[in-house]
Amino acid sequence: MGSMCKNRKIDQECRAFKEEWTTNYFFTDTGSKAVCLLCQETIAVFKEYNLKRHHQTKHVDFGKTLSAEERKKKATDYVQRLKKQQTVFFKQSASQDAATEASFVVSYNLAKRNKPFSDGEFLKACMVDCASIVCPEAKSKFENIALSRRSVVRRVEVIAEDLSHQLDKMCKDFVWYSLALDESTDTQDTAQLMIFIRGIDGNFKVTEELLALESLKDTTTGQDLYQAVKSCVERKGLEWGRMASVTTDGAPALTGKNKGMVALLSNKVREECGQSLMAFHCIIHQESLCKAALQFKHIVDPVVSVVNIIRARVLNHRQFISLLEDMDAEHSDVLYHNNVRWLSVGEVLKRVWDLREEIVIFLEMKGIECEFRRKIQEEEWKFQLMFAVDVLQKMNELNVKLQGKDLFAHDMYVHVKTFNRQLDLMSKQAGKGNFCHFPTLKGTKAPQHLWTNFRDKLDCLKAEFERRFEDFRDMDPLFQLLCSPFTADVESAPEDLQMDIIEMQSDYTLKEAFGANELSAFYCALPPTFAAVKKFAAKLLSVFGSTYICEQSFSCMKINKSKTRSAMTDTNLQTVMRISTSNLKPDFKTIVRNCDQHHFSH
Repeated sequence: MGSMCKNRKIDQECRAFKEEWTTNYFFTDTGSKAVCLLCQETIAVFKEYNLKRHHQTKHVDFGKTLSAEERKKKATDYVQRLKKQQTVFFKQSASQDAATEASFVVSYNLAKRNKPFSDGEFLKACMVDCASIVCPEAKSKFENIALSRRSVVRRVEVIAEDLSHQLDKMCKDFVWYSLALDESTDTQDTAQLMIFIRGIDGNFKVTEELLALESLKDTTTGQDLYQAVKSCVERKGLEWGRMASVTTDGAPALTGKNKGMVALLSNKVREECGQSLMAFHCIIHQESLCKAALQFKHIVDPVVSVVNIIRARVLNHRQFISLLEDMDAEHSDVLYHNNVRWLSVGEVLKRVWDLREEIVIFLEMKGIECEFRRKIQEEEWKFQLMFAVDVLQKMNELNVKLQGKDLFAHDMYVHVKTFNRQLDLMSKQAGKGNFCHFPTLKGTKAPQHLWTNFRDKLDCLKAEFERRFEDFRDMDPLFQLLCSPFTADVESAPEDLQMDIIEMQSDYTLKEAFGANELSAFYCALPPTFAAVKKFAAKLLSVFGSTYICEQSFSCMKINKSKTRSAMTDTNLQTVMRISTSNLKPDFKTIVRNCDQHHFSH
């Protein structure tokens, strides 16, 4: 006790700065320290002995000849002078911080919008010119903003690091997480593996972010891809036991039965925690592949050929556009077909059908003989083209519903199931010559022998949907349990959830809450007694239904690393992609505060 009292006495004594010390020893109080007005040295502890000793040691002759009144006036003058110096320093520091923060904000916006780093210098020139006109007195402030190419590169690296740290903190709170992966090559033929994570925490907050962009310089086998993913997961400190699923585009290196990346990843999860990993083939990619079952090659080839005739030669293209303008056509041009783009073929057929008369006139004017010009005169082929336009347009409508970020897998599969039922209805009606749900065919009198042909194609398409979506169909009972726990069949539910589901279905308060809240909000609000149900819901809500987010990000990647920016390093590409794809916001105030050197260059 004696020791504690002694410590307390030492801590509490002489802590108040006394005004007479300013006159006696030429010291002033700055709030936390005593500052000598003569040499600006500081004394941390407010003790008269310390201040007196400093004055007698270093300034003993100062003020000896001054009277008490003159000494007091001299001390007051020194205090005022110090305050002015501090004010100037504070303003300069604040101005410098503001310029640095502005530099970070501009650099962030350049990266977010996939603009070249050198655009920073152009933006600075614009700002300085505008300031010289609008507010000449502030021109120097804009001139102090560091926006050279090298400065922007460094700013972008710091911002990307901040976003990465934010994601690392979120990863620690994930109850479950899933991965979406896709691989593509950039303009320098470097293989880039895009890895996105969707994590869900205990409050059912879903985070969807770029986990990593891995550059593969050598081979891209399943083992190579697996090692890249494994390294990324372990580097981020993610637990293998919390990995719920992985979604890919179905490439052989990713989905090979034994040596594919998914198989190796599943083995790793099983070894680490003894649980199985759900694996899915991108739902949008599968929907696009289903088109092959329609066997429209005899329709698509003549259409693509005539489009190429019009657009491949500059003179033809120019004359065709001029013809459309003269005829006040519905559209201004025809579209190229692109196998990579999901909506391409449907849009091409629709545009050619809408401009069929103008295309025929153009071909006649130019004296061009081609397959399309002959086929469009055949009544049966024309009906088949109309059918193809309608079916592919409906598939495009489905495709658009499946696109977008932050979509849940169960919602996406509902659209697929709905379309499958619509196919069943349209098939039955087509067999009877009823085309009420086909806008182009509706009201026409297609030959009766085509009714069977159209019905068979729709049946083939339906069968292809059922075959390709087998992985999602196996998950359908669980999706139904997730979306409708109060009407679900208890016996078909996982055994560890059955008792909890019965208890939920018997609780009228929970039933009302389910109808009044979003799905994630409802499960988040469940009492702790339903922990198993909450864990089940979180797992399914973390699943990626598609690799759309990867495909969209590859488009951003090709903007950043284009032919004109081919020298961009992998590190710079990764930092830019981190920023341009992220939903997180940088903490600019903290970044500036932690910045060791405000201005590297201008």
